[in-house]
Amino acid sequence: MSEQTQDSGSSAPRRVVVAGAGMAGVQTAVALRERGFAGTVLLIGAEPHQPYDRPPLSKAVLLGKSEGSAFDVDFEALGIELRLGCEVLGVRPGDHALDTEDGPVPYDVLVVATGAEPVRLPGTEGVPGVHLLRTLDDAERLRPVLARQHDIVVVGAGWIGAEFATAAREAGCAVTVVEAAERPLAGALPAEVAAPMAGWYGDAGAVLRTHARVERVEPGAVLLDDGARLPAGAVVVGIGARPATAWLAGSGIDLGAHGEVVADAHLRTSVPDVYAVGDCASFPSGRYGERLLVHHWDNALQGPRTVAANVVGRATGETPAVYDPVPYFWSEQFGRFVQYAGHHADADTTLWRGDPSGPAWTVCWLRGERLVALLAVGRPRDLAQGRRLIESGTVMNPVLLADPARPMKAAVA
Repeated sequence: MSEQTQDSGSSAPRRVVVAGAGMAGVQTAVALRERGFAGTVLLIGAEPHQPYDRPPLSKAVLLGKSEGSAFDVDFEALGIELRLGCEVLGVRPGDHALDTEDGPVPYDVLVVATGAEPVRLPGTEGVPGVHLLRTLDDAERLRPVLARQHDIVVVGAGWIGAEFATAAREAGCAVTVVEAAERPLAGALPAEVAAPMAGWYGDAGAVLRTHARVERVEPGAVLLDDGARLPAGAVVVGIGARPATAWLAGSGIDLGAHGEVVADAHLRTSVPDVYAVGDCASFPSGRYGERLLVHHWDNALQGPRTVAANVVGRATGETPAVYDPVPYFWSEQFGRFVQYAGHHADADTTLWRGDPSGPAWTVCWLRGERLVALLAVGRPRDLAQGRRLIESGTVMNPVLLADPARPMKAAVA
């Protein structure tokens, strides 16, 4: 990043505007108050609902076990102004103005936290019975579909597809999951790690069809390119998400190859006084030696603390805080609790702890003798200890690490 990412002055900002009222936006506003920021904090959200958490949407909210998942935040007590049901349209950094459908909003500091939006299946616009699962409204539209126990086709065997299929089977629906790749989670995990997960679908009574591409969707059916016709009272699309940044076109804020905001190590953008955090932004990881774009809840929780520290600290000349986390996420699917920490792209050794055909096992990735990532299925203690070992860069003993009966913290060299 060039020097243009430096904030335009050292004076304390009086007005911070946060664009996006999801986890990253809410946590940024809260963290500013926790850091002692005394100026105006305005949180702008496109949805009309009180800001809410997303993970319960594919679980409790979808199954009718919860009416919502609003954050337990007293915005009024914290002096955080909410402007909901207001879409952001653009930003003019030279004028320090955010353009919204309600008119321009001035800012001293702007935080871009607009998250990601689901990728739509081409050709399904306007077809009845086709659903996404990203918002509270999406979950509320799908809840009666599950209650009526429709035949459901899920397009995409990624994390969200597996989680929705799990909920649909729990509701008693017949579920077929179609995946264009040769295995579930093809874009996220190596073949040998994802392979055991393919059996989870059948164990739960769902049908998984790989190497299956959707030719078209019509009311009541999904047609595959091999000629198969799948009955579908509803179709749920889970084929990925992209940063919600189209509104930044023409702003001068640098975007990356995936449309994400290119933030620096302090989560500043390429223009002064604008930060970016959460699903919509990538950041350079010194730990892993590459730029990371992390679409997971923990990133939206942790990043705001760095943003708040840097917004508040600029007035006092504090050294800017660096954002370089060990990425973490979890998924609940088919009766299993799956957790992942780290980044395995540059690992040179894959090591198993336990039998992947069993209910609990862990995969460890090492670079040299240091743990860089792990995936734990039903072994939360492995995840907790492993995450700390990744953070500390501890040298491991691979022979000891491969023993599932030995705590990971006792497998150091």
